[in-house]
Amino acid sequence: MEKIYSRTKTIQEDKVSGFCPGCMHSTVIKLIGEVLDEMNLVDRAASVLGIGCCGLHMDYIAYDTTTAPHGRACAVATGMKRANPDTLVFTYQGDGDFASIGMAESIHAANRGENITVIFINNGIYGMTGGQMAPTTLPGQVTQTTPYGRDVNYSGYPVRICEMLSTLSGVAYAERVAVNNVPNIRKAKAAIKKALTAQIGKKGFSIVEVLSGCPTNWGMTPQEALQWIDDKMIPYYPLGVYKDETEKGVHAQ
Repeated sequence: MEKIYSRTKTIQEDKVSGFCPGCMHSTVIKLIGEVLDEMNLVDRAASVLGIGCCGLHMDYIAYDTTTAPHGRACAVATGMKRANPDTLVFTYQGDGDFASIGMAESIHAANRGENITVIFINNGIYGMTGGQMAPTTLPGQVTQTTPYGRDVNYSGYPVRICEMLSTLSGVAYAERVAVNNVPNIRKAKAAIKKALTAQIGKKGFSIVEVLSGCPTNWGMTPQEALQWIDDKMIPYYPLGVYKDETEKGVHAQ
């Protein structure tokens, strides 16, 4: 019988996910693994994990990885890539890590055009610490620290990362995707592949922002969380390619 599916070799065979039911980190990690498998890049890959739920999978992936101090994943990845330019270096960060405590490191790595890739998980909340407001929390969204909903007059507006980074000269590729249904998951996988391909081509900084759910801290069932991404997140964070300069020449640092 012809085999039509097999588990990516980037996930250790004796390990299972430790994420909450309905969490989409597992989906994205699997997509990254499939892309590395298909591109034959597993042995060249090295990831830098942020602090939070995004770092909880380090014990069961089968490629090189390290964990950075909170928010400093892009800085650590910069050092790794400059010291080992042939290594495929990518960060895996949540919205609190990348866009809050790590905003300075993130912005300046992008502006310098560091030849690294960022997989940025936007679930609109601080997940591991109990569901506090994040920079990406939507207006009116209820969290542990905004029990009456996010008030933009008090807390400001959610940060649209792809739109902001697309204005920087060092950014070669920026796309926002979602993983709440099969068509979107397929597009997310293609975006991850293109971002890593941009790095291989030495095009500069690449980022894939992934709209993801957090049923536990949103207080929803997994099914409700999937629908909430469609109904609430995508209208505020439209999907699509925000910058693509991958056809241009090599980025000079």
